[in-house]
Amino acid sequence: MPEASPIQTASAISGDARPGILGAWRCRAVARSEPSAPLPARVMESRGLSGPDAALFLEPSLKHLHDPSLLPGTDRAAERLLAAARGGERIVIYGDYDVDGVSASAILYHTIRAIAPGASLGCYIPHRVDEGYGLSAQAIADLAREGARVIVTVDCGISAREPARVARAAGVDLIITDHHAPPEGDLPEAYAHVHPALPGREYPYPHLCGAAVAYKLAWRLCTMASGAERLPRALRELLLELLALAALGIVADVVPLTGEHRVIARFGLGRIRGSPIHGLRALVESSGLAGDRVQADDVGFKLGPRLNACGRLGHAGAALELLTTASPERGLEIARGLARTNEERQRTEREVVEQAVASAHERGMTGPGRRAVVLADARWHTGVVGIACARLVSMHHRPVILLGRAGDLWSGSGRSVAGVHLAEALEACRGMLVSGGGHAMAAGLKLRPDSLPEFLEAFTEYVHARLPADQMVRRIEYDVDATVDELSPEAVASLDRLAPFGQGNPRVHLRLRGVHVRGPTKPLGAEGKHLQTFLGSLDRSIRTVAWGWGERARQIDRAVVDAVVVPKVSEWMGRRRVELELVDARPVA
Repeated sequence: MPEASPIQTASAISGDARPGILGAWRCRAVARSEPSAPLPARVMESRGLSGPDAALFLEPSLKHLHDPSLLPGTDRAAERLLAAARGGERIVIYGDYDVDGVSASAILYHTIRAIAPGASLGCYIPHRVDEGYGLSAQAIADLAREGARVIVTVDCGISAREPARVARAAGVDLIITDHHAPPEGDLPEAYAHVHPALPGREYPYPHLCGAAVAYKLAWRLCTMASGAERLPRALRELLLELLALAALGIVADVVPLTGEHRVIARFGLGRIRGSPIHGLRALVESSGLAGDRVQADDVGFKLGPRLNACGRLGHAGAALELLTTASPERGLEIARGLARTNEERQRTEREVVEQAVASAHERGMTGPGRRAVVLADARWHTGVVGIACARLVSMHHRPVILLGRAGDLWSGSGRSVAGVHLAEALEACRGMLVSGGGHAMAAGLKLRPDSLPEFLEAFTEYVHARLPADQMVRRIEYDVDATVDELSPEAVASLDRLAPFGQGNPRVHLRLRGVHVRGPTKPLGAEGKHLQTFLGSLDRSIRTVAWGWGERARQIDRAVVDAVVVPKVSEWMGRRRVELELVDARPVA
C-alpha cells in the first residue's frame, strides 16, 4: 500500500498567477487528465492514485497492517510485559495527557487486563501544569517506591535520559513507546525502545502516532500470549474493538492519514459509536453523535476537544477513566463534565488568542520584517497556548511560540509552517532551554525567564534563515478544475471514497472558473459571521456557505468569480442535493 501521502509525493505542483481574497492558489495535480474524464477519475489522478495504488487506497484492508514484530523493540517489550503481568509484578502505564496519550494508555490497559485479569496494573498521567510533558524523574522515583517493577510509557519518553537513569537505579525496567523525534546522540537507558523511526532501525511506516504504536504493542502481546499468530476469538475481537481507541489518537493528533494510519482510522472510526467501552459510548452520546456514524471531523471537532479539555485545564485522569473503567452511569457523568470543561477551555482560549494577537502586533512580529512570533505572558494558561498558537499561525503564516508561567519557568507550545521544522529549531536552541521537543509542526518547551531574550533572538534568526518572506502567505490547494454542471450528487458522493479525510489526505477541493454569484448573499449565524449565497451558471446554481466571510460580502456579491470550493452531499426529507463550502474566491473581469 502507498506509505507516503499522495499529496506529498505530487511531482508537478503548479501555482496560480492571481491570488484569491484569502491566499495564493495552487493545483496539487500530479498529472493532467483529459477534461472529458469523469470528475472522480480526475481527482484520483490529481492525487497520484492510479492502478494498484488506487485500489489499495480506496479499499484498505486490515491485512495491509504490518507485522507488529517489525516495529523495533516490540518483541522485547511484549515479552517483559507478559512476564510481569503473569508473575504478579507491578506494571504502571505512564501516558501523556492528550488524546493520543490517553487513548494509547487505554489500549494497553484493556489488553493487559484481557490477557492477565489478575495483573497488578496501574496508570499514571502527569499533570500538565504542575509536571509538564513527558517523564518526570520524581514521578518515576515515587512509582518505584510504591512498588512498580515495570513502567511502560506511551506517547512520551524517547528523550527522557535522566528519568531513565532514575528508573534503572531503582531497579525498574523502563519500556519506552513513543513516536516523537528521537534526540541526537544516545537514547535513554531503557529496557526497550518501541519507536517507528529510530535511526538505523526504521519501520516500514515511520509516521505512527502514540496510539498506533501502543496498538502494535497490544497486538504483539496478544499473539505472544496465545502462542500463535491465529488468535483466540476473545483476543481477536479485543483488537478489533481497540481500533476505535487507536483511531481517536490518530485523528486527534493530526498525523498523516495515510498508510497504516488510514487503515486503522478507516476501520476504527466505524467502531466508535458501538464500542463496548461504556465511557466511549457516553462520550459519543453527550456529543450529539449517537445516531450517526462517527467521522474524522467528529473526532477532530467534538470528541477530541472534549477528551483534551480536562488535560488542558486540569488533570487528564477523568478522560483515562472514561476510556478504561467507567461504568455506564459514571461514563455519562464524566462525559457531561468534559463538555462543560471544554466550554471553559474555549473561553480561556479566546482570551489568550485576543491578547496574543494584540501583543504580536504591538511588538512588530506580524509584519514582513519579522518571520516568527515568540510571546510570553504570565496570564496565559499553559494548557491552551498550543491551540492559540495554531490560531495565530493561520492568521500570520509564520511559526508561533506562546509561553505561560509554570512555577519559576516559562512553559508553552509552538506551531510551525512548511519549511521550518520546529523540533529541529528547538534542538538548535537547546542550550537556552530547560526542556523541549516534538514534531516538525508542533512542539513543547520550557525555559528560565532570564533565557527568554536570548531564545527569542536565536529562534527568530533560525526561522529567518529558512523561511523566505514570499512563503509567509496562506496557501490554498485544489485538486482539479470542475464545472457546476458535473457536480451531481452521485459524482460528489463518489469522492467520499477517499475518506477518512485529515492531515495528508484533505477533503477534495475544486476550482470553479467564471461562476456567477447568484445573490444576494445572506448573513448566517447569530452574529452574521458567515455567508450564504449561490454559485452557478445560467442553468444551475448551488447553495454555498462561506464560513467566517461575514465581513467580505461586498467583495463577491453578484460578481463573477473563480472559486475554490469543497463539495458535499446533504440529505433532507429523503432528497439528496449538492452543497458547497467556499474556501476562497477572486472576482474576474
